[in-house]
Amino acid sequence: MADPHPLTQLDVSTRVLKRAQYEAFEFTLEPDGVRVRNGSYADPENHEYLVRVADGLPISCTCPADARFAGACKHRLAVAIRRPILTAALNDAGRSRDDSKTDRTVDTEKSVTPTSGADT
Repeated sequence: MADPHPLTQLDVSTRVLKRAQYEAFEFTLEPDGVRVRNGSYADPENHEYLVRVADGLPISCTCPADARFAGACKHRLAVAIRRPILTAALNDAGRSRDDSKTDRTVDTEKSVTPTSGADT
């Protein structure tokens, strides 16, 4: 039997779900989760947050809305509704920080693509 869709397990408002669907999000896998950048803004670098994923669900986000409101924020929903992103984050969760110094950018329509990692 297939796993239930994450939306059935999250507190979701229609308004926030619509925004998660149409806003121009960009995703980067990081050791601690998925970095979600909202390219819909003129200054997307100021609209970038980390979504943590555990047990098949986006469980938290560093954005102000996730802390302020009871339901899942649009960044968590953006990860939840894009199965390739969620799957990549779950698969990536098994890596330790030392396994890779390369962040990976995720193409929401296709697959996970390694990007050249800058030494930090």
